[in-house]
Amino acid sequence: MAVLDKTKSGSPPVIENDAPPKHGINHSTLKQRLATYKHHPASLVMLIFTLLAALITAAFVVFLIGYILVMGIPNLSLDLFAWDYTKANGSLMPALINTLLMTACSLIVAVPVGIFAAIYLVESTGRGSKLVNIIRVTTETLSGIPSIVYGLFGFLCFVTTFHWGYSLLSGSLTLAIMILPLIIRSTEEALQAVPDSYREGSFGLGAGRLRTVFKIILPSAVPGILSGVILAIGRIVGESAALIYTAGTVPEAATSLMDSTRTLAVHMWSLSSEGLAIGKSYATALVLLVIVVGINALSGFVAKKLAKG
Repeated sequence: MAVLDKTKSGSPPVIENDAPPKHGINHSTLKQRLATYKHHPASLVMLIFTLLAALITAAFVVFLIGYILVMGIPNLSLDLFAWDYTKANGSLMPALINTLLMTACSLIVAVPVGIFAAIYLVESTGRGSKLVNIIRVTTETLSGIPSIVYGLFGFLCFVTTFHWGYSLLSGSLTLAIMILPLIIRSTEEALQAVPDSYREGSFGLGAGRLRTVFKIILPSAVPGILSGVILAIGRIVGESAALIYTAGTVPEAATSLMDSTRTLAVHMWSLSSEGLAIGKSYATALVLLVIVVGINALSGFVAKKLAKG
């Protein structure tokens, strides 16, 4: 943006261009930043710590992925994808099917409840309400509870009290309760990020509250809601402690909601705990990593498409 600067001596105005350069940072901007860091050493220290933290995080991620690839690829074989599990082949196919079923059942329960709860907190109550504050504190408290506690609760409630036993249903409901705070919080933040002008414009055109929420607010908040669902899927796929107490460790594909099952994470834990198939557990970890990355990539692609639409 061009700015006219008139000098006191009446000389012709000087045009200062404060638009960002097309190719990176120009020399004058770089000199200004260096001068700022020279006069404010605390800013330079914070910049160094920020860059260092980013590099350490990236290094850990690269090391973890590289380690899984190096240890998992040599142990991949066709026997791991056999339909039936045996001690000899250590097939992960039943656990893979159970993981998909467990994820679908948990999301079917948790996503609608979480979204409608967030709509109530943001759209249906006054901001700053005591009831809203209580619900938010409760949600944040639930999000910090360890997964093993959820597993014990699911065992006492679904397995023992309801007499459902170790089953796909018990594990799915336990995971649904576990990811519910995450979905509520992410959906609430996505709804709050929608500008109030959208609501005011909709109300000004004569739309009711429900029509405004479902036709205007929710479509605008879909990318943020999907981000929460992606995080929830990652937690479901990688969960093992809660499922050991609720779903069991039977290495067979579930044929009904009342069958005891084993997910990929529990399958990997079982193989490594036995100590006889460590290589196959690394191969299972590799498959689990590929699934999580694929789900994240697919969800991100869908979110971008919905945002453009």
